[in-house]
Amino acid sequence: MILDYDIIVIGGGHAGCEAASAAARLGSRTLLVTMDMEKMAAMSCNPAVGGVAKGQIVREIDALGGQMGRITDLTTVQFRMLNRSKGAAMWSPRAQCDKHRFSQEWRRTLECTDNLYIWQDAATELLFGGEGEGLRIRGVRTRMGVEFACRAAVVTAGTFLEGRMHCGDASAEGGRAGEAASHGLTASLCAVGFESGRMKTGTPARLDGRTIDFARLEPQYGDAAPAKFSFSDQTHPVAEQLPCYSVYTTPEVHATLRGGFDRSPLFNGTIRGIGPRYCPSIEDKLRTFADKEQHQLFLEPEGRTTHEYYLNGFSSSLPWEVQLEALHGIAGLENVHVYRPGYAIEYDYFPPTQLRHSLETKLVRGLFFAGQINGTTGYEEAAAQGLMAGINAHRTRVGEEPVVLRRDEAYIGVLIDDLVTKGVDEPYRMFTSRAEYRILLRQDNADLRLTPIGRKIGLVGDERYARFEEKKSLVESLVAFARGTSVKAAEINDYLKSVGSEPLTQGRKLYDLLMRNQVTFESLRAALPRLARFIDEQGIGAEAIEEAEIQIKYKGYIEREKFIADKLRRLENIAIPADFDYHAMQSLTIEARQKLDRIRPATIGQASRIPGVSPADVNVLLVKFGR
Repeated sequence: MILDYDIIVIGGGHAGCEAASAAARLGSRTLLVTMDMEKMAAMSCNPAVGGVAKGQIVREIDALGGQMGRITDLTTVQFRMLNRSKGAAMWSPRAQCDKHRFSQEWRRTLECTDNLYIWQDAATELLFGGEGEGLRIRGVRTRMGVEFACRAAVVTAGTFLEGRMHCGDASAEGGRAGEAASHGLTASLCAVGFESGRMKTGTPARLDGRTIDFARLEPQYGDAAPAKFSFSDQTHPVAEQLPCYSVYTTPEVHATLRGGFDRSPLFNGTIRGIGPRYCPSIEDKLRTFADKEQHQLFLEPEGRTTHEYYLNGFSSSLPWEVQLEALHGIAGLENVHVYRPGYAIEYDYFPPTQLRHSLETKLVRGLFFAGQINGTTGYEEAAAQGLMAGINAHRTRVGEEPVVLRRDEAYIGVLIDDLVTKGVDEPYRMFTSRAEYRILLRQDNADLRLTPIGRKIGLVGDERYARFEEKKSLVESLVAFARGTSVKAAEINDYLKSVGSEPLTQGRKLYDLLMRNQVTFESLRAALPRLARFIDEQGIGAEAIEEAEIQIKYKGYIEREKFIADKLRRLENIAIPADFDYHAMQSLTIEARQKLDRIRPATIGQASRIPGVSPADVNVLLVKFGR
């Protein structure tokens, strides 16, 4: 039995699993401490991965060499590409998963990873060495009294830190239904100077599909030609998809729910934690949108071998009998049996302004935070942080510079920079609107952006990288073919008329034609045998064709956004000394001095994104450090 590890990861959720996998694969002897080995990366709430901006994050995780995309593909029961009617920057993959298989695949993956060990127990205390600025993590003590030594640790405790669940008048300690809370870590961290807070999240009732009248519901099917998340050829698109269903609340259902508001822990002061704005409970919806006569809900299967359904949009902490009566008022659910009611959960988090961009804490060397402990919500946000924390814990241990992704490089970079620079006053959720460079950060080009980084740090192997280079070469060859191929009006005008595009009066380059909205490579193949022959001879697949087409159609927008990103990146290259005394700069506003002193930005670029730091304050800093 080994008691001394390079890295210890606390928590086996989405963040912890990615962190442990990355650290071990990079060569660190890693211990994952989890309270239940049967719940690795458990889908505690929604049995789905991806969505708007979240799907982009999962593709980025995969491009860097993480596991979430691959495991999602292996367990998908329905796949949809959201926002197809909009521009490519908005396309967002989303997959319904078999949540039990998802957890099982993660466990199998971790148990088969070299350098990775698992210990089923609860971490109750962090052990530190040194003092002051020399304070370092040196180990972890567990509930069973076992003491493990380490050089670095990643805390990914999810909703378990001092967790308390609420359902109407009833409340109990716990981090998830049927599972104990984690005690001791908050006190251990606060004892050395960390600031903590309280947040809240919730989950809906789970329903027995045998008692649902599906004939009265509106089915929602997956894509006819489903795609997948992983860029690897080791996974394939889902073959047999399960439907989801739409249901709607009514004024009568709303009246039933309002009748229980006086017993709602959200409204009577029992719950003090801040909940997620963009995933509100049904109670919050009724108060915020009091004029709405109905709300759309989605019934989603929890797996292929279970009758359990998740009612998306009906998160609640109302008394169970109020929830049940309201559900029975929804068409198709009149006789529904509830496996378990919805509930809310409060838990401790640590404001992420206490972190560096590497996700290492500023107070303790070698200690990293990832996931909901940083005030985020969502599997994808947690997994992205876990991956980066695991990578940087390893690199810090071996004396290498941490990997920090820029805002124009990845949604993961936007996520972490937002957390570290701006902090959170509610559970943070990623949206495409949070990124300034959405056209650069598309889901289709995540591999082109990030696979070279994954290769450089050691998470992308030879076979995977060879496949990436082949795809990149095929995309470039197809774009070059389009640039160099001239098309005569006589051979293409019938096609152009058929797709509602203006006919040519003279020959044009194929590249110019493809810049038209109505013209696509796929529809052109039948009209232009030369193109079809080239694609077939080169063996160019659908993924490379789509990427080439997006590069052509959005060329002007992409180049403009790159120009803006390059211009603003100059501010990121102007460093600010870590010990600089902002209070001595009287030319800064008082608010700016206070915010800058608290956040301690590493560059003027980061300083410019801190709420309360004005353009005038940035100019003062430029005079001091840049010009």
